[in-house]
Amino acid sequence: MEIVTRRFLLRDFIESDRSSFLDYQAGSRSLTFYEPNAANPEHAAHLFETFQTWAVAQPRLNYQFAIVPRQEPYTLIGCCGLRGMECDRGKMELGIELAPTYWGRYAYAIEVGRALLDFGFMDLGLDAIFGSTVSANLRIARLAEWSGAEVVAIRPGSSWMVERGWNEVDWQITRERWKHSDTV
Repeated sequence: MEIVTRRFLLRDFIESDRSSFLDYQAGSRSLTFYEPNAANPEHAAHLFETFQTWAVAQPRLNYQFAIVPRQEPYTLIGCCGLRGMECDRGKMELGIELAPTYWGRYAYAIEVGRALLDFGFMDLGLDAIFGSTVSANLRIARLAEWSGAEVVAIRPGSSWMVERGWNEVDWQITRERWKHSDTV
């Protein structure tokens, strides 16, 4: 499975992505907004294997893609996806994760986000796409706002979030709102 944007190829993970994925996952900046137990190589390796399993599942309920440039070098710069395994019918959860080296660079997340919204609403026929993040992740808050998503809940997060003074923020964009937004 592949989605092509102006600058990127969003595709299923391949074995040659493993070392780049594990490397950026191990960095302390990558773990800024994740729970402490996510900071181990076994967790990252398990995620990578899970993504590969999802790619061949039938029916396919989760799409987790490697983000690579369309031109050489084809270096993994992050991952993104729409996950529906534990969702109500017609809804999926969106996630975008760039390696820290690419944070804040040239609207990368906007381009990837637009492609995922288009894929979800046009190709998968979703009614709504939602996400969740920690309140301190201002980049994701700006991306959600840009996409036309609305905050639907702010609640206390897990204990590790509470210890840092953060909440969990849930947002959602409906198909109808997406059709009428500037992101289409």
